[in-house]
Amino acid sequence: MTERTIDAVVFDIGGVLLDWSPDYLYADLIPDEHERTRFLTEVTTPAWNHQQDAGRPWSEAVAELKSLHPQHADLIEAYDTGWLTMVKGVFEDTAAVITEIRALGIPTYALTNFSAEKWEVAQEAFPILTRFDGEIVSGVEQTVKPDAKIYRILLERFHLDAARTFYTDDTQYNVDGARAVGLDAELFTGAADLRDQLRARGIALQ
Repeated sequence: MTERTIDAVVFDIGGVLLDWSPDYLYADLIPDEHERTRFLTEVTTPAWNHQQDAGRPWSEAVAELKSLHPQHADLIEAYDTGWLTMVKGVFEDTAAVITEIRALGIPTYALTNFSAEKWEVAQEAFPILTRFDGEIVSGVEQTVKPDAKIYRILLERFHLDAARTFYTDDTQYNVDGARAVGLDAELFTGAADLRDQLRARGIALQ
């Protein structure tokens, strides 16, 4: 049996545990695929949404964008008011991995780029988000991955040894950011591969 080399497992949320995409909301609001892509890349851009992940209030973000694109006011508001529709649900195979890890007595944590306001909404809708031993939410901390600061907050707040803490994220630059501060991090490509990565580190998953 492989000796266990990690003492805690940390999960990104969007794309790892929650199936999130603006397309799930806007497919109905903007049926034309070309127009929908243009709106999501030129109006409600990833960079604009990222600022909410960094702590900007949604009311401020929506007001600012509506002033720039008044012809799209209703669609811009929908990004806020219809946000939960962007989450199709929980990736149950990832949830099963979390349940097994916890059953082995190994603590689990969340480290996510997420609006503080929407994190509360998501926790109410998806109770699994309340079951981590701790969480670091970018919108609360007002710093986002891959900035080294957010990984250090995780390590210091929960007294974790970076080298013995495993982190999974579906974005390579976030994985690289974690590795830069000493975390044992791997790119998330699916729950099956995650199981293999954890078994290789001595966690006795099924």
